[in-house]
Amino acid sequence: MSSAHRIASLLVALTLFVPARNAIAQSGPGPYLATPAWDQTIPGVKRFLILTNFNSEAVLDHETGLVWERSPDKKLGTWFEALHACALRKTGGRLGWRLPTAAELTSLIDPSVPLPGPTLPAGHPFGSFPTLGPTTFFWTATLYGEPAYMAFAYSTSTASGAVYFRDNATFVFRAWCVRAPSPAQ
Repeated sequence: MSSAHRIASLLVALTLFVPARNAIAQSGPGPYLATPAWDQTIPGVKRFLILTNFNSEAVLDHETGLVWERSPDKKLGTWFEALHACALRKTGGRLGWRLPTAAELTSLIDPSVPLPGPTLPAGHPFGSFPTLGPTTFFWTATLYGEPAYMAFAYSTSTASGAVYFRDNATFVFRAWCVRAPSPAQ
């Protein structure tokens, strides 16, 4: 196994050690919400909350309990570079960021939004997204095929909402890092 693959294996293993869901604090007074669950929406509550205790650089998704970077990385890189970038990220003055799984990233996709997108939910606080080109694609931590081989990983386009698997050593996409526990894959 090459040193690059050993490093990637270590970074993938590190994504399993993430903070507990209840460790993420909202800023300001309540309302305090029920624990987020992937099988529910919370009526009467705005889905996204900009976290001022993260210098307004992160967003809590009330629906999933995930904390997203408010402004994803604009730099393009391979899957290995994206894993590394998230592991080192200090968004909002905090460490503990990682690449999202394919399920987590696609939880932000609104399939009712037509091309050219962006296919993010109405009222999202994530700023502007391009609608064409490779900068609309984001890597996920989810591998395709035999994990020991690690040759392909899934990516998602915010322009179309489509999910693809790509060669993770040659394709270059963006990293959009997340904090919180991973759901079952």
